[in-house]
Amino acid sequence: MEIDVVLPCLNEAGALPWVLSRMPNGYRPIVADNGSTDDSAAIAVSHEARVVHVPQRGFGAACHAGLLAASSDIIAIMDADASFDPRDLPAVADPVAAGHADLMLGRRSAQGKGAWPLHARIGNRVLAAELRRRIGVSLRDLGPMRAARRADLLALELADRRFGYPLEMVVRAAEAGWRIAETAVPYHPRTGKSKVTGTLRGTARAVTDMRRVLASITAPPTQAAPSATAARSHAPVSSSAAGASS
Repeated sequence: MEIDVVLPCLNEAGALPWVLSRMPNGYRPIVADNGSTDDSAAIAVSHEARVVHVPQRGFGAACHAGLLAASSDIIAIMDADASFDPRDLPAVADPVAAGHADLMLGRRSAQGKGAWPLHARIGNRVLAAELRRRIGVSLRDLGPMRAARRADLLALELADRRFGYPLEMVVRAAEAGWRIAETAVPYHPRTGKSKVTGTLRGTARAVTDMRRVLASITAPPTQAAPSATAARSHAPVSSSAAGASS
């Protein structure tokens, strides 16, 4: 099975050579370039990655353009900044391929100083707690490395095109009755400056976008109808069972 890997990208020339050189066999990188002014696109091409140019600015716009460009049954999404090792992708994609989860998230396990700033961890915990309270999804992290079936993701009709996209994916999946799970993956200090936690403007935009997504939740799901994938007769896995360590 081949799996397309969507890599939203904005000026990641310093990280892409390492990221693309470590892509596992069977995983096809799609670099969704969101207006880079460095050599990101050229570097991606030189490493035989597919490049999709995304003129609409925004993290969600890049992710969604990559999703539309993908053709594999299962797709993965991960940051292109070398904070994740692509060799960990099978740990996230395999449970989806096996039918044990509909949306699998990589729960970040920080490796080294500066990998995950304290304020970002606190914000993530607050957000995870809010999701548990509002929609009953038991997660410890809204991991940026994730995998799901492409057709099911498109059926969610995600609307956010900025920093709320990853959160909206989890919210809409929960509302659709998906089996959502997580597993621990190493999280390293990124190459270059973060577009979110690295700037006041980025942090403010992310908070605004995520508040908008949370405000769209009308009520906790009752017995939500299963997604196309969840309708298959596979035994579910819990987030605690999927993530054996942190």
